[in-house]
Amino acid sequence: MTTSTTPDSSATTPLLDLQALVVAVRRRRRLWYAMALLGLLAGAAVAVLMPPPPTAVTEVLVAHKEDQPNDTGTLIRTDVEVLGTTRIAEKALRSLHSSADPEDFLRDYRGTGVTNNLLKITVTGGSDAEAVSRAEALADAFIADHVQRMRATADAEAKALLDQRDRMKDELAQVNKDIGGRSPQTETDPQESAGIESLFARRAELTTRVADFNQRAEEARVGTPQVVAGTQIVDAPRPVKHSLAKAAATDAAIGLVLGLVLGLALAAVGVVVADRPVLRRDIAANLGASVIAELPRRSGRRRRTRVARERLTAHLARTVRGSTEPVSLLELGCARGASVIALDLARAMAAEGTVTVIDGLPGPQLSDRRPKPGDPTVVGGERAAAVSPQERRLGVGSVAPGTAWTDLRYLGTQTVLVVRAGHGSAAWLHTVARQLADQHIAVIGVVLIDPDPRDRTDGTLWDGLHTALRGRSERPAQQPGRRRTERQPMWAARGADNDQEAR
Repeated sequence: MTTSTTPDSSATTPLLDLQALVVAVRRRRRLWYAMALLGLLAGAAVAVLMPPPPTAVTEVLVAHKEDQPNDTGTLIRTDVEVLGTTRIAEKALRSLHSSADPEDFLRDYRGTGVTNNLLKITVTGGSDAEAVSRAEALADAFIADHVQRMRATADAEAKALLDQRDRMKDELAQVNKDIGGRSPQTETDPQESAGIESLFARRAELTTRVADFNQRAEEARVGTPQVVAGTQIVDAPRPVKHSLAKAAATDAAIGLVLGLVLGLALAAVGVVVADRPVLRRDIAANLGASVIAELPRRSGRRRRTRVARERLTAHLARTVRGSTEPVSLLELGCARGASVIALDLARAMAAEGTVTVIDGLPGPQLSDRRPKPGDPTVVGGERAAAVSPQERRLGVGSVAPGTAWTDLRYLGTQTVLVVRAGHGSAAWLHTVARQLADQHIAVIGVVLIDPDPRDRTDGTLWDGLHTALRGRSERPAQQPGRRRTERQPMWAARGADNDQEAR
């Protein structure tokens, strides 16, 4: 049994490549920039077009008979809930002589517990004056209801204590009656004497309990005035001043953050769902060919772009000169860029002989251009057979969805793929590699358009010399009598290794 040295892709490929995800999301910055800008504008528009209604605020100090230093805010939360009842709303509307529905009025105000004894009431209205009057009516209605409830509680507690006292008094009167009914002659009888002593002890106990109930009833009543005096408005109702500039800035900042988060989330989800490789490493692995050159996207620095184009043209010219078979440029997601590269390459090779560019692009990138002095001859794909064999041919085509794969061999039996990073899905890149292998079109390499500037991955397939550009000069010479085999993409070579191992 032979041990394969090919690493298992399922063991080395992570379920989610965070590096590729971050790079792809960063490349879609136009999306989340647009979402952030939209959120910014929406927040500012909301602040301008939907200003807050006139608002008034007041604060009420609420005293509780059960106040404790270690209270966790249960009492003030109860007061907040009581403020939000229809009973308080109805009393406030009655004092305002308003016929509004209490249920509707509940949506116009809210209570907030600032501390254990401080209640803040916020009310909205049609104007500042109306909001202030509503806040005052609500505060008065709440204070009156709170005082009434505290008095009712104190009265009920005092009444219960006084009822207990009256029962003790009745029992005490009965004991006194029993003591008074005993004759003096019974004092000589030991049993009668013990009974009289128990009655006296019972009378003393009842007398003490009656006095205790009297005191507790007085204390219950005494606590109510403190609650009544302590519950009051400590901050008079006043309108709340709203700054349009501050509100617009706040809402715009909130909209900016929300839009940015939403844009990042949409970009991340889109990247995961679309599965469009961006890194050199992934594009090379999916196409089964090494990245031999790159061309950054067009930027404001024209000199840098021109230098990059000249370097790419020189590199491709050296590659095409060393090929004994017709070479083509096949684009994926960059038809205009491929046509410009083809014209630059043809001009660079024009000094060595006549170069004819065969236009196999589906669009008008080459057919509708205006020829300039020194430009090569451009012919359509239908006239490719009429080109003289002595002329050097350079085909330009496309491997986008809808491509006629059988026509690609007429453009060249060797090709350089011009691929825009992040354009094709992983599945389509695999399809391109398989179709080119089926047509026996050898892939010299990949020219990556618009690569990520922070990509530090290696786009060279080091485990397959037959797919790398360096392998064209490092392959061993063909043995006599041995049939020449076509070069295969990496995925096909790995599949063959796996089949051999299985056997």
